[in-house]
Amino acid sequence: MEALDAAALPAGALLLVDSAPIIYVLEAHAKLARRFMPLFERHAAGEIALAVTTVTLAEVLTGPLAAGEEALARRYRKVLETWQVVNFDSDIAEGAARLRAACRLKLPDAIQLASALSINADALVTHDRDFENVRGMRILG
Repeated sequence: MEALDAAALPAGALLLVDSAPIIYVLEAHAKLARRFMPLFERHAAGEIALAVTTVTLAEVLTGPLAAGEEALARRYRKVLETWQVVNFDSDIAEGAARLRAACRLKLPDAIQLASALSINADALVTHDRDFENVRGMRILG
């Protein structure tokens, strides 16, 4: 995995963002939010594009919903749906299965990677260390 340097990303880059970096920023995690915040700032400035999977939507919304915070969950969803949303379909499912077999990834990680590949993302942004055996996709964290 490559260290995330948001300033070094080329203008127009398309990045698929895994759940953890989004949660860190939304919840203002004391240490990790600042690591990923420049990425979201570049997106807000229109310099790069971000994408999420439907798996990420489910993971990000779980916290507010578990806390009974319906309004917060709606706000999170509204923001995330302004990004490119990659739906989990049969092609991505097959790609995820192939990646699980080849790279020994957990299913959610394989779905994230298969989704990034399906949209020709420039990179997958994650905080997950399980992507060590991945080739063919730039992994930033």
